[in-house]
Amino acid sequence: MTRGRWAMAVLVAVLMAAALAWTFLREPAAPTAPPGPVATALGWTPEISLLAGDGVGGWRDGPGAQARFADPYGLAVDGQGVLYVADAGDNNRIRRVYPDGRVDTLAGQGEGWRDGPALQAQFNTPSAIAIDAAGTVFVADTGNHVIRRIGTDGTVSTIAGDGSAGFADGPAAQARFNGPMGVAVDAGGRVFVADTWNDRIRVIDPDGQVRTLAGGDAPGNVDGAGVGARLDTPVALALDSHGNLLVADLFNGAIRRLAPNGTVDTLLAQGSVINGPLALAVTHDDVVYVSDFDGKVVQLSALGHVLDLTGVASQPRFSRPGGLALDAEGGLYLSDAASYRVHRLRALAAGAVPPPALVGPAPDAALPDTGGRWPLAPQLGWHEVVGTLGEVRGTFSGESRHHLHDGFDIRGDVGQTVLAIADGKVSSPLPSWSLGGQAEGLSLDRLRYIHMKVGRDAGDRAFDTRWPQLRDLDGKLERVRVRRGTRFKAGEPLGSINRMAHVHLSVGAGGFQRNAVALGFVGYADTFAPRITEVALLDDADHPMTPGADGRVAVPRQGPGVQIVVEAWDQVDRNLPRRRLGAYQVGYQILDAAGTPLTGYEQPRFNIVFNRMPRENSATVVAYAPDSGITVHGSAVTRFRYLATNTVRDGRVDTGRWQPDALPAGDYIIRASVRDYSGNEGVGVRELKVTLLP
Repeated sequence: MTRGRWAMAVLVAVLMAAALAWTFLREPAAPTAPPGPVATALGWTPEISLLAGDGVGGWRDGPGAQARFADPYGLAVDGQGVLYVADAGDNNRIRRVYPDGRVDTLAGQGEGWRDGPALQAQFNTPSAIAIDAAGTVFVADTGNHVIRRIGTDGTVSTIAGDGSAGFADGPAAQARFNGPMGVAVDAGGRVFVADTWNDRIRVIDPDGQVRTLAGGDAPGNVDGAGVGARLDTPVALALDSHGNLLVADLFNGAIRRLAPNGTVDTLLAQGSVINGPLALAVTHDDVVYVSDFDGKVVQLSALGHVLDLTGVASQPRFSRPGGLALDAEGGLYLSDAASYRVHRLRALAAGAVPPPALVGPAPDAALPDTGGRWPLAPQLGWHEVVGTLGEVRGTFSGESRHHLHDGFDIRGDVGQTVLAIADGKVSSPLPSWSLGGQAEGLSLDRLRYIHMKVGRDAGDRAFDTRWPQLRDLDGKLERVRVRRGTRFKAGEPLGSINRMAHVHLSVGAGGFQRNAVALGFVGYADTFAPRITEVALLDDADHPMTPGADGRVAVPRQGPGVQIVVEAWDQVDRNLPRRRLGAYQVGYQILDAAGTPLTGYEQPRFNIVFNRMPRENSATVVAYAPDSGITVHGSAVTRFRYLATNTVRDGRVDTGRWQPDALPAGDYIIRASVRDYSGNEGVGVRELKVTLLP
């Protein structure tokens, strides 16, 4: 190529490149496709923060931390991020929690069934809530056996159900439900209903017709098509991205899936990590969140992986998480009904440590108003006490430190009628358990009555229609199905004492039980001073440390320290002498050889105080030394040997030791202190002489 032609070729190339560049600059770039929703993270560690509720039952609007709820249950979030709460119990209102935490009342005043303007309307034990795209609120009004609607103008109306418990499909106004608890709405305006005590899934079509989609005329656990399937006490619903309706099938302990074609299968079965599912929430990519009766929240991935978010040792559990809803950032709102609180759960940054969470009811909340009644006749007369909070209990298999006693035992005759000690409303969707078993019982508001035939006399006859009995084809009693929302008055019969020959009375939400002595039973008195029978030490291998010839125990000043064991027991006035009860609080002091308390030990260190039940299963072996207790069926005297250097009080559980490394070698005295709930100071063998080795 000649030099001229080469130059010309270069010039042409430059001009073409410039033209292309100019075209690129003049024409806008093709728009970038917007990113899709972020995939839901799995197995995240939640930070639990309080959104609303001060942990005391009641009704109060206002700032979130000062607001009060009676039974905050179902949750739903609208397009503006406002959280709606079905507040049952004595409130029977639909509440709102705004993004800034402020709480107000949307609808409802007083218990009843009345349509009309929002603040004049009445509900009876509202459970689940659903909101459609237009902002219409749908409510499963459990105690009225109907489905309600709150329009955007605030008007409350009944869209299905005639107010009577029963079962009937057909025109909405003539349809019947039986304590419906779950509700969901799809984009087409269909309202799905978990018809809880009919064990069916129903739908209210836009034309006002009510149809049954799944479930038959008896509870069961059968996958299949439509009415050929069987469910047992369905309590919550949620729709996934494919139009499947997910069902929290409570008594079956399962998550069921109702497909658009009408077939039912089981997504998560009994025996998995969940125990009695209560609430559901489903993400855009079909990750399912489930809360359960154990107070856990778990994730179920679209591939079937189950991940426990709150059941691990480092996370607290809730008392009755009845509602779940998704927030805008991929976290969760959670209503803890038995704690009167609403929480928000958000993912912690990788490696971060969760801050302390404020969970459970307020520890100083007022106890139920019992008027001093006992659960047996005469209700205003004395009865013998045979068990108190925090006592060590064993098992029939010989494990002597299996669990802590969580209540107050009152002796009675087999077959004797158990009576309510306070007015109450059934708030749990599964308030009775263990039919025919020794631990059969009933949960009525904050009180649990155990060791009785629930709702029936000694001959298994129901007291009245509030105690529906489920029997098999041969007439054998299978279950007593008390509906959520059922009310009982103080003094009404609740059951009859079974073969255990006593009533176990427990006060407070599960895992947060309070000491029932504080109820103030008429005629109860305790002037008996607790008896201390031994003070001893255990070495770092939990072996007893034996005193020397001089009566002193030699203790190394260095090393992991020692555990102080205090053996003691108590009684109350008029009890049989053989009725040994546990202590209320146990502590110790360190004195010098002359008997003067050392600095920091002027008052006893009461590490063991049974004012509130701890939730950890480890609490029993933390509170009691290895040779404590007896099996529940034994006839020997129970031994209460407390590990006074450990901590079990105020719901906390922690291990500890006496580490004397800061003290000079020499002689000292360990003095035990034991008190009962009435404040009587323990007497007996209170002191142990020790020598700290050089």
